[in-house]
Amino acid sequence: MLTSDFLPQCSVSLPQFSSSVKVDVCVRDRESVLDVKMGHTLLCTLGLFYNPKPALNVSRSWLSQGASVTLNCSVTDSAAGWRFYWYKAVANLSINSNYSYELLPGKSNGTENNTYVVNGQTHTAGYVCRAGRGNPVHYYWYSKPKFVLTGDSHGTSVKVSPDRVQHFPSEPVSRSCEGNQWRVVRLTEAGHLSNCSDWGRKNGSTWIIKHLTNKTAVYWCEFASGEFSNAVNITLQSDIILVSPVHPVTEGDSVHLSCKVKSGSLSSNVYFYRNNTLQRYTRAEPRISAMSKSDEGFYMCRDAEKKSAQSWLSVKCCHLSIQS
Repeated sequence: MLTSDFLPQCSVSLPQFSSSVKVDVCVRDRESVLDVKMGHTLLCTLGLFYNPKPALNVSRSWLSQGASVTLNCSVTDSAAGWRFYWYKAVANLSINSNYSYELLPGKSNGTENNTYVVNGQTHTAGYVCRAGRGNPVHYYWYSKPKFVLTGDSHGTSVKVSPDRVQHFPSEPVSRSCEGNQWRVVRLTEAGHLSNCSDWGRKNGSTWIIKHLTNKTAVYWCEFASGEFSNAVNITLQSDIILVSPVHPVTEGDSVHLSCKVKSGSLSSNVYFYRNNTLQRYTRAEPRISAMSKSDEGFYMCRDAEKKSAQSWLSVKCCHLSIQS
């Protein structure tokens, strides 16, 4: 039973109802409220079901394979006695841009602490929390999903064509995934989540983006199995772009960088930077051989007139050697 601990307090004494008093019972976002109004003056709002959403925060949005991430679930009510429940978001392809939620292993009884550490994450994942207290337990609604992204490929990968991070607004860009049942999801810098049917058109086994409108967005694949692929960053630039690989590079491999303008040609001098430091390359289109972790960083290029955005170039370990 819902106790008074969960109801907001109202200190206004309600008058006897008359023809001048309007009583509205409304349901909004699964919350019922009784609004008692006299004319245009709100006398009191009494919550029949006080059930706001908790807020979930993550310690890192991007991480390397196998790293840990800390989840933090907060509620507006600071009273004691809360327990916190932790879930992963599972892709549900039958519902547009929606998910079902599965309790993380071993946490069916929740935790007293409002933080939870996920160890050894190997691919992009979505997390959700909720809080509850009382006997029997009364739960808050689920929090909004938070996604922890990894660019490392772990079995499945989103494919991008052209295969680079930066693109011009007018050029066609396609996304595709491996397998039979999947969707491509986009998460913008503003936090708006949508799937490929909202912003693309299907062409065989790929989705073509109708028009690039978000300056920066993250894309990944979601499969009928409920799993997610790695994620890729896509950046929109109007005049000049850095051509660099969209996926992490394996240590020991070589990388070819170049600078490209939308129209016209580059000036004779082209410069490349890593972490805002000028790199002394001897060629206009440098090739970095035998990449190592020390080569990882934010890269950009410029000529005498324009400069590109920065893009993260990730380096992962390592080529596996098979011994007989």
